[in-house]
Amino acid sequence: MLTLLRDDRPDLPFPGHWDLPGGGREGAEWPEACARRELAEEFGLTLPPGALRGRSFASIAGPGMRSWLFRGRIGPDQIAATRFGPEGQGWRMMPLAEFVTHPRAVPHFRDWVRAAV
Repeated sequence: MLTLLRDDRPDLPFPGHWDLPGGGREGAEWPEACARRELAEEFGLTLPPGALRGRSFASIAGPGMRSWLFRGRIGPDQIAATRFGPEGQGWRMMPLAEFVTHPRAVPHFRDWVRAAV
């Protein structure tokens, strides 16, 4: 699973924790389009429409809001071509079983991944 190590700054939620790629949608962007754009911006990965499958969860951002967790596959060539962006301390491919038990994984993402597998 593609993960990134968040910056370790006190002004960020969950500083120094393992996080998942993502971010907020722009305008009327569909959830999958948002996820694909964020992967391109944060990791230089370009995935075609339909490459991801998603599931929504109650958002921690506010009552009545929904957040999405997507999954897809990337191959060794895409992993080798990954270009890490300016946010975070680093990235790595982490086994699912490690992420869902990691003490420094963002707690709600750890729970969402556990629920999705």
